[in-house]
Amino acid sequence: MTLDTSTTVRELAVRAPGATRIFEKLKIDYCCGGARTLGVACAVAGVKTDDVWKLLEEVGQTASSETIDFQTASLTELVKHILDKHHVFTKEEMERLDALTEKVCSVHGQNHPELLRVKSLFQSLCVDLKPHMFKEEQVLFPYIIRLEEAVSRKQTPMPPPFGTVRNPVRMMMFEHDTAGELLRELREATSDYTMPADACISYRTLYQAMEAFEQDLHQHIHLENNILFPRAVEMESLVNSV
Repeated sequence: MTLDTSTTVRELAVRAPGATRIFEKLKIDYCCGGARTLGVACAVAGVKTDDVWKLLEEVGQTASSETIDFQTASLTELVKHILDKHHVFTKEEMERLDALTEKVCSVHGQNHPELLRVKSLFQSLCVDLKPHMFKEEQVLFPYIIRLEEAVSRKQTPMPPPFGTVRNPVRMMMFEHDTAGELLRELREATSDYTMPADACISYRTLYQAMEAFEQDLHQHIHLENNILFPRAVEMESLVNSV
């Protein structure tokens, strides 16, 4: 690859799925901030573009460990992957981490008042994510699947109650931005999930699990914002143009 700082982070993340691990490590926003060029994203993250590009070239030469090619998979396969891998994980971890946060706050909250902020932020994130995923599962995803089925059968899809898929996609992306901001605030409140010297096993488990939750949600949002949603919008546009 030839270095091109005008390439967007989204394009790089889509082209080489392994790139998301590099972006995660370097704190380059590739989900909600995927529209930024690589040059701008590197400047925001405070890293050298040349160094990032070298890492991207290396990961591009390594075979992806993903069992699904997100670029060629059907939209139905993409939806199933997001539901099975990310929605299930998010729901299970929200319940587990909510209880763990309560436990850690009750023991360490007095000496570490930042935990109260962490608890509040995580609860806000859960309050946002639960109805968000419900709307995807009950409204948006079923429509995308029906749209693809109609296209494959060369039929005209039923008009959706929301007019066009662009409308719920726009709302979902707005809500993704809100979740992304809460994740950034959580990382700031925990000083990049740095554990204090007196952290017990539960405290350490909480921070490790929250960081893993953040990384999974980043990948989750990336798959929707940068791959599923644009492909659904394009498919609907092609159908309507016929």
